[in-house]
Amino acid sequence: MWTSGPVPGFCCRDVDLRTGLLLSQSFVVKVLTGSGVVFPQLYFLLFFGSAELYLRSGQVRLRNLDEMDGDLGSFDPSIPDEGPSPSGWLGDMDGYQEQEGGDSFDPNIPEEGPSAPPPGWLEDIDGYQGHKGGPEDDEPLYPPPPAYNPQPEVNRSTSVPTIRVNPSFGLSPESQSISEDVARDALLRFVESKWKYSSKPARNLTFKDLKPVTVYRYRLETYTETRTSAWQLEPYNGQAVDGPQYGASPPPWDIPVSPPQMYSNRVEKIPVPHSSFVKVCHKCHGCGRTRCAGCFGRGMKRCSFCHGNGRARKKRCTSCHGRGRRRCVSCRGDGYKTCSVCHGAQKLLHFIQLTVTWKNNVSCFIPDRQPDFPDRKFEKVSGDPFFIDENVLVYPIHGFPDQEICDVSAKLINDHLYRFTSTSRILQQRQTIELVPLTHAFYSYGGKDYSFYVYGTENKVFTSKYPTACSIL
Repeated sequence: MWTSGPVPGFCCRDVDLRTGLLLSQSFVVKVLTGSGVVFPQLYFLLFFGSAELYLRSGQVRLRNLDEMDGDLGSFDPSIPDEGPSPSGWLGDMDGYQEQEGGDSFDPNIPEEGPSAPPPGWLEDIDGYQGHKGGPEDDEPLYPPPPAYNPQPEVNRSTSVPTIRVNPSFGLSPESQSISEDVARDALLRFVESKWKYSSKPARNLTFKDLKPVTVYRYRLETYTETRTSAWQLEPYNGQAVDGPQYGASPPPWDIPVSPPQMYSNRVEKIPVPHSSFVKVCHKCHGCGRTRCAGCFGRGMKRCSFCHGNGRARKKRCTSCHGRGRRRCVSCRGDGYKTCSVCHGAQKLLHFIQLTVTWKNNVSCFIPDRQPDFPDRKFEKVSGDPFFIDENVLVYPIHGFPDQEICDVSAKLINDHLYRFTSTSRILQQRQTIELVPLTHAFYSYGGKDYSFYVYGTENKVFTSKYPTACSIL
C-alpha cells in the first residue's frame, strides 16, 4: 500500500506536489492509498491529493481525507525515527507558522503598558508644572503678564466723519440701486444654478419696481496671541538633548517667536528650551516590543469558524484545515508587535512643547429690518467699507446716523476686552462699517406678481417663490 527505500542525493526539504512525493532525509514515501503510517518526532503539515499529513501530539499521521475516522495503518519498523527538523528546514505554510512547543509565547516580552506616562514619570520643569504628560492632557493656558496687554482709556469714543455718511457722497439708497438689466442677469445666473428652475420666466418677466434698501454691517476684529504647552515625546535615536543642565527654561511669554501677517490665523509649535530628557519607554519597559493582546503572545488564535474543534458541520473545517487554530492576524503569528510608542527604539525623548496660536476673532452685526430676507445670507457676501478704524485698541462709535450701530459697537468692544484679555494677548483691533447692497425687485409673469432680492457686491439672488414654466430650457 505504500513503499519506502533509500534515495541517494535527496534532501528532506524537497517536496514534489505534482507526484505526491515527500522526500525526508534519505527516505522517500509515496502516497498511493488511504492507509496511514506514523512517523514519530516529525513536525510538518502538507497535503497531497486526497491524502493529508497533519500534526497531532508530536506525531505526523497520514490519512485519507474521505475516511478521517478510519484506523491507522500498520507501523513499518524499516523506517527509522527522525530527530526534530532544524530551524528553517521546512518552508512555512501561510497561517500555520509555529515554533516547537505549539506557540511562539515569549515570557520576556512584556504586556503593553499605558500609552501615556504614569503619574510621577515626568520631571517638573519650573514654570510648567501641572502637566499630566499624556496625549489626552489638557494643555495648560498661560495668560499673558499684565504688561503685555494695553489698558483701555476711560470714556473714550470714536466719531464717524459726517462726510462719509452724507447721501450726497454716494452712500444713499438711491446710489446703491441697480438697473433692470443687472437684476435680470443676476436672476438668470441664479436660475441656471438650480436644475428645477426654468430660465424662461427670468427672460420674459416684466419688472414693476426696484427698491433699494439701506443695510449697514458692523464688524469688529480682535487679533490675539495665545500660548499653551504640553509634554511631547518621540523615539530617542541619539539626537541632541537640550536638558536642564544647560540652564532654566524661560517662561512661556519670554520665548521669542515671529508673528505672522496681521489678522491671519496661524499655529506654531516649538520646544521649550532646556526642558528635554531621556527615559526608558513606559509602554514596552525598554524592550522595544510588546506582547500581542489579540493572541496573548501565542501567535495563534482559536478558529472562530469551528471554535477550535477542527470540524464544522461534521466535516473538516475549511477555515483552519482541521487544526482548530489560525495564525493571529494582528501580530502575523509572531506573538508580539513593535512598540507603538518608541517604535522599537526602547527609549523616549520627552520635552515640553509650546503652542502659539494667532487668531483673528470676528464679530458682525446687521440690523434685522427685512423680515422676508434671512440675515444669514449676508455672511457670504461683501459690502462697501466706508469707515475703518484700526488701532491696538479701538473705542465705541458715536455720532453715526444709525444709533443701533453705535450701541452694538460699545457692546462688542467691551465683550472682546472681557473675553480675550484674561487668556490672550491683544495685538490689534479693527472696526469697520460697510454698506451692503440690497435691492428688492418686484416683477410679474403669467399674470401673477413675484419678487426676489439682489444682495451683496457679488449680486447674489434670494427668492422664496419662483414661477414655473411649461418646459425647462
